[in-house]
Amino acid sequence: MIDVAVYNREGKEVESLQVDEGVFGGYVRYPLLKQAIVMYHANKRVGTAATKSRGMVKGSTRKLFRQKGTGNARVGNARTGKRVGGGVTFAKVARDFGKDMPKKQRRLATNSAILAKLQSGSLVVVEDLAFDAPKTKAFASVLGNLNIDRSCVVTTTGYDDNLYKSARNVPKISVMPVSLLNAGSICNCQKMLFTKDAFMSLINKDQSEN
Repeated sequence: MIDVAVYNREGKEVESLQVDEGVFGGYVRYPLLKQAIVMYHANKRVGTAATKSRGMVKGSTRKLFRQKGTGNARVGNARTGKRVGGGVTFAKVARDFGKDMPKKQRRLATNSAILAKLQSGSLVVVEDLAFDAPKTKAFASVLGNLNIDRSCVVTTTGYDDNLYKSARNVPKISVMPVSLLNAGSICNCQKMLFTKDAFMSLINKDQSEN
């Protein structure tokens, strides 16, 4: 069992939760976690680089001059890659670098990422993060009280417009609902910040699935 402290906005511990490692798979599956991270990074690649081959360049297909008897080196048409304005010999084409993983593997990788944060003490739970209006200064003050001075993914039960607008100008902070958590986003940040409701919903969901 892992003891997880729950803090208020002032950074004072108000209660403690006991979490069973079995809820998140029991142990960190590092090979699967690496596979998931590679997949998420690959899916962010934009394979739109492309150059024109000789078949795409405008121009005649006529041979410029006869093969023999002119004293010049033999040459083809004006679109060949050897001539200025011709096509590229081995032209780049648009590529899809995307990878895929089965749904169960993605879920296991996400659980392994959360468990790794738990075991390293990089997961923080706060009572609530509700704001009456977008207030970046108030949100930054909460992060300071919780000793979060590095990159962090903030997780809530659902989309909160005020919280999102409060956090969007804070460097290296991303906000997402618990349903969209993935291993790539978790491992890309040094810290995780859960609201208590989001953390409990995640635990209860995993327990029901197990």
